[in-house]
Order: sequence, then C-alpha cells, then structure tokens
Amino acid sequence: MSRHLLVAMDDSEPARTALEYALSTFPESKVTVVHVVDDLEAGYGGGPTAEAARDQDEPAFFADVRRLAEGHAGDIALEVLEGTPVDAILEYVRSSDVDGVVVGSEGRSGVSRMLLGSVAEGVARRVEVPVTII
Repeated sequence: MSRHLLVAMDDSEPARTALEYALSTFPESKVTVVHVVDDLEAGYGGGPTAEAARDQDEPAFFADVRRLAEGHAGDIALEVLEGTPVDAILEYVRSSDVDGVVVGSEGRSGVSRMLLGSVAEGVARRVEVPVTII
C-alpha cells in the first residue's frame, strides 16, 4: 500500500531531521513537504509576510530538501501554504488524503514559540492521522 506523508518544514535542524526520518523510514511513499508562511509571526518580526513569500519562487531551504530527497523512490512534492502553521497543516491533511504527518519537535524559538505555541503539539492534538514527532 502506498502512503502519503506530510512533512512540516521550516529552516531548522529538527525539521531536516524529520524529513530525513520520513525519507529513510518510508522510502517508497509519496512525501509532501510543506512550509507555512504565517502573517501573525511576520507581524512580530519572526519571518517574511505571505505577500513577500509569494514574490519568491520558494523558500531558499527547499534546495536542501531537494538534496536530501535525491534517490527517494517515492514522489516528492513541495508546497508553500499560508496561514497559521497548525491550521494550514490540518487543512492540507484533510484535503489531500495524507496518511501520516512527520514533524520536528522544535522548529521555532524565542518570542514566536511563546506566542504561537508548539506546532508539533498542536498538530498532534488535532489531526486525524498518525503523527510522528522527531
């Protein structure tokens, strides 16, 4: 049976480790790597606005994603979503027949983590598919 996994990605080491885990543990699965651009976080100086992100072709760290995915037998898709990370991930899972989510334990730090809470925890508590937190 073919699986479709979502890997939540930002420019952090835990997110890269989550991607490496998904690719090695499920070598023939379809993997969709999503990065969420959050205007709330940008308002507090934590990242680019959704408008600025749309003007870019894709986040610079997607080059690392492609490098890590070389040789993966399954399909790899890269998506940039807008909204709050937990809500955007939940909506994508519900609308895309995703079988599981893999997420790093701590992608955010500092003020944005205090304001927004843990994405991994929020996804794990609310999504209806298995979640692996790395």
